Amino acid sequence: MRVLVTGGAGYLGSHTVTTLLDAGHDVLVLDSLVSSSRAALERAAEVCGVELGGPRLDLLQADVCRPEHYADAVVRYAPDGVVHFAGLKSPTESMREPAAYYSVNVAGTAQVARVAAEAGARVLLFSSSATVYGDDAAVPVAEDAPTAPVNPYGHSKLMAEQVLRDVHGSVPALSVAVLRYFNPVGAHPSGRLGEDPQGTPANLMPFVARVATGQCPELQVFGADFATRDGSAIRDFIHVMDLAEAHVAALEWMTEHTRDAPAVKVWNIGRGEGVTVFEMVRAVEAVTGRAVPYRVVGRRAGDIGESRAAVDAIGGEVGWRARRSVEAMVRDMWAWQEANPHGYRES
Repeated sequence: MRVLVTGGAGYLGSHTVTTLLDAGHDVLVLDSLVSSSRAALERAAEVCGVELGGPRLDLLQADVCRPEHYADAVVRYAPDGVVHFAGLKSPTESMREPAAYYSVNVAGTAQVARVAAEAGARVLLFSSSATVYGDDAAVPVAEDAPTAPVNPYGHSKLMAEQVLRDVHGSVPALSVAVLRYFNPVGAHPSGRLGEDPQGTPANLMPFVARVATGQCPELQVFGADFATRDGSAIRDFIHVMDLAEAHVAALEWMTEHTRDAPAVKVWNIGRGEGVTVFEMVRAVEAVTGRAVPYRVVGRRAGDIGESRAAVDAIGGEVGWRARRSVEAMVRDMWAWQEANPHGYRES
């Protein structure tokens, strides 16, 4: 099928593009390249044996908030499905710039949904987040847990979910799948694609990788007094390739099973298993053979002891489950980091 992938040059998007191509689908990427890199798509094309700009993979450079710059091209492309990654993604930054998060994540999603409907797409997958659940959800967190975001990023994701429900209500033929991610980490096993944060990484794994390579002096561990097995916070880490495969599985399932009964589905994307911060640090040290110096500091406002997904819903309906281990996450992340210490800037 033909698939439009917004934000397809970013971390999650580029890995999903490779997985779509490997599954035999054709891809048009819509990306502004403001916080991503064309090099990611060049490498995606390389590892999949296709040509960027060819019939299997093409790039349309535009901002999702400016449909006048891409709507006609998308309508001509006539995608069967849309995977919508494009958006802002830092909870901390969202506290400083809430208006930007609502403009891009909510209004931008509305524009993408409108164009998808005009283009005749039958399925739209939305990149949501476990942050919509807030701090007090029972663990493991199920899709029917109360939603209670604690920052503008989480609110923007939840509002975008509602936008898509409303669009489905007005365009019933457009089915929607909301995928709520927990903690994606790792890299493509080729070492050619990976996470390339700009500036100081906000997430644990890219920061740990920079400490292991000596680019950063130490890791700050935010709290070691949680009621967990070693005192550090527990998170549900999932390999980015498992996450990418979840998108392909969900897209194909939605295309087949909602053909006669369009629907809105909500699925968690995680492993359903928790790993502590200290366990992840030890895993990095074991795989790399390098020490990861760390310093325990106070908890951040809103930090919780444990976050872990209930994953039976997508497993039961779609048949997808994460299959890669923590060791594989670290091994693939390290292969990317060693080969690309400065990310795509050394392409």
